[in-house]
Amino acid sequence: MKAVVYTRYGSPDVLRLAEVPTPVPKGDEVLVKVHAVSVNASDWEGLRGKPLYSRLGGLFRPSRHILGSDIAGRVEAVGSDVTRFRPGDDVFADILSRLGGFAEYVCVPEKDLAIMPAGMTYDEASALPQAGAIALQGIRDKGEAGLGRKVLINGAGGGSGMYGVQLAKLAGAEVTGVDNAEKQEFMRSLGADHVLDYARADFTRTGQTYDLVLDLAAYRSAFDYKRALAPGGRYLYVGGSVATLLQVLVVGPFIGRAGGEKVRLLPVRLGAKHLTPLIELCQSGKVTTVIDRRYRLSDVPEALAYLGGGHAKGKVVITVA
Repeated sequence: MKAVVYTRYGSPDVLRLAEVPTPVPKGDEVLVKVHAVSVNASDWEGLRGKPLYSRLGGLFRPSRHILGSDIAGRVEAVGSDVTRFRPGDDVFADILSRLGGFAEYVCVPEKDLAIMPAGMTYDEASALPQAGAIALQGIRDKGEAGLGRKVLINGAGGGSGMYGVQLAKLAGAEVTGVDNAEKQEFMRSLGADHVLDYARADFTRTGQTYDLVLDLAAYRSAFDYKRALAPGGRYLYVGGSVATLLQVLVVGPFIGRAGGEKVRLLPVRLGAKHLTPLIELCQSGKVTTVIDRRYRLSDVPEALAYLGGGHAKGKVVITVA
């Protein structure tokens, strides 16, 4: 089968399209013929080996040589212990724990796989897992966005931000989106009430405060973020620098105690089983999946460069089959 592989960290130039053995499903595994796989920030981080936490699977060289985690496709074969799926089923999954999605076929543990939602295309289903889980848990479950609450999403123009803005607006929140200059109109189109270009305005120093800050690109001090919170507000770190991550983990639980603010890491529960509320909203038309660009499998380097350069508005999807 064809797959996009890499053996060292670096720029998209280290990726190459190669022929590799087609995997064979073990007892509890399902062999999926990949039709679509979406591109995530985790792929960009795993490619470059930056931030440092992206090297947990291999400090000096990547231990897994095929990136790609959010897949949608059709069951080709099943292992001897599989009971819930059979060849021909349309399925989707988040396989971040093992990767391998930038390929024509991938083996997925049965427990990680789900039947593709009715009415969705392969492209739309592949866009959901990581981005949807972050938005759903960051805005609704942990963020508790609601009527009249002020919500800021840093990185609102990307995949998770796309879902996050829509979920916050559905909950009745007043939403501020932060991203680069070329995504300002896109954030407005999602429903953001206010937009900021991070290169021109530091949202922690505008004097505005928020009931919830969902941070998808954290590079400031935890003390800066605390300043942006209204009394009783909460800040949730999703991704960004290791320095900010460590500050949030070590001093976050202490710096907001007096006013009841919370500065925390968002522990995202990944997997299709956690996406049911968002899937229902997508099926009803209340939430829209915006796919900015589609690429072929051979063009994965270009797709990653596009996302890594901060250009992607919503999701980028690789169409494999």
